[in-house]
Amino acid sequence: MRKKIFLLAVLFVLLFLVNAFASLAREDRCTIMAVGKNATVDGSAIVSYNCDCTDCDFRMFLIPAMDWPEGSMRNIISWGHWNTRMYDYSKKWEIDYGDKVVGEMPEASHTYRYIHTIDSNINEKGVIIGESTCVISANTDYAKEVEKVLQIDSKGIIDYDFAMDIVLERSSTAREAVEVLAYLIETYGWVDDCGECFNITDGNEIWIFEVYGLNLWAAFKLADDEFFVCANRHVIRDINLDDKENVKYAPNLVSFAVEQGWYDPNSGVPFSPADIYSPNDSIYSTRREWRALDLVAPSLGLSPHEIVYPQTVKPERKLSVHDIFKIAGDYYQGTEYDLSVGPQAGPYGSPLRYSNRGDGAYERSINTASTVMVLVGQSKGWLPDPIKSIAWYGIGATDSTYVTPISPIMKELPKPYTVGDKFGVFDRDSLGWICIYVQEMADRHYNEAIKDIYALRDPKLEMLYEIVPLVQEHAAKVYETNQDKAANILHQFYFNNALSWYQEWKDLGDLLLSKYSFGRININTSGFPEWWNELIEYKPIER
Repeated sequence: MRKKIFLLAVLFVLLFLVNAFASLAREDRCTIMAVGKNATVDGSAIVSYNCDCTDCDFRMFLIPAMDWPEGSMRNIISWGHWNTRMYDYSKKWEIDYGDKVVGEMPEASHTYRYIHTIDSNINEKGVIIGESTCVISANTDYAKEVEKVLQIDSKGIIDYDFAMDIVLERSSTAREAVEVLAYLIETYGWVDDCGECFNITDGNEIWIFEVYGLNLWAAFKLADDEFFVCANRHVIRDINLDDKENVKYAPNLVSFAVEQGWYDPNSGVPFSPADIYSPNDSIYSTRREWRALDLVAPSLGLSPHEIVYPQTVKPERKLSVHDIFKIAGDYYQGTEYDLSVGPQAGPYGSPLRYSNRGDGAYERSINTASTVMVLVGQSKGWLPDPIKSIAWYGIGATDSTYVTPISPIMKELPKPYTVGDKFGVFDRDSLGWICIYVQEMADRHYNEAIKDIYALRDPKLEMLYEIVPLVQEHAAKVYETNQDKAANILHQFYFNNALSWYQEWKDLGDLLLSKYSFGRININTSGFPEWWNELIEYKPIER
């Protein structure tokens, strides 16, 4: 009997490990959104980024602006943000990347100050960028051929996290960011085994930029009253290639497809970059697209079973930072796909899944346990560049974390933001570990713990949403006569809020640990719900 139990335990562990490691290859994918300035409650442009990366570094660093001598060269780094637990990015320019250096390029005469994270997002000029890795996922001979030509056989050397660094170092507007990305891809080629979608704003414009592989890319300016979402598949299908003001693309975007026999210009079929260069019909992507679009434009009656959705939609109400934050934490609440319902959610309704492979194991929601960083980037084009943009930044599964305003105008970041090793020992001095702590504690008794999280988080966020604009406007007035004083006002405000959140979140983790220990609530008997007892065939002991 003992041997049988032992073998079953070993089998269970092996199945768990296979499932966990198989999930890493697919779970580490990101969701991005964008809202034009005329579709928001305050006229700001908003872009968001759920960086869903189980094994990524959660630290943040401020990279200074720098001037470079004429003739300086910049190393091209391959996956320089990955497996870098030893790097102190506050000394970025002194890092020896070793075999990660794959080439070099001319350095800009001046590079801007920006915040470095696992994928850097915001610079001193107010440019904000996010990304979603886009995969070819269609079981057809055509899809396999496209994947081989564009990605498997690619000899390029530019990856997305290096590209995002360069964008922030060199771009003062979203339109300039498009030009920088185009230069990188056309000059050095794309290295990744997947494509990419970037959402970029400067407060005045939002650009959606897709790269398909090799030197192929396309971009369009999001209309000011529109909403956009990308969930790991390319979505640019409907663009006017003759609109030179609002549409940009690689010189060979169409001709390459014709040469490969992938598109017939005489067919009468409109040219669709996403369908030609990145076929994907995976529910892993389509379901998240549907959910975000349906939440902002429910009257469209979009079906969760479609393959192709509108490229953009007009929101049916003005959207706020908090609206986008909540969508970024959505797990299909109230739908037939609700991840807090059913045996997989456990007895206490946890929506967190530690395997979202997209092959039928579980639904893949926008909210996911693997999120290392969530960003809601907000930019107000009418304010001075150093003041106008904020990275509302958080760590961990979005539904059970918080966001706080961070900006490159800050003199420094609180120490908890810059320390911690995800592969090392739990560190209470690290914000990343504290957010993991709260997430793990919430997962133990989610349906009750999430109430405690909301009770602490939401009133404070509501206060910040009201006060941050006032602080920004005041700083903008001060900036007219005293730029250093304005910068100090914002630094003190952002720094102290960030530090306050860290301490409160640490205390919250302790509260959740003590409140929900031993399977009880405040040590009082809680017990499993009756439906769970029936499921696990619980039977009282007969005496």
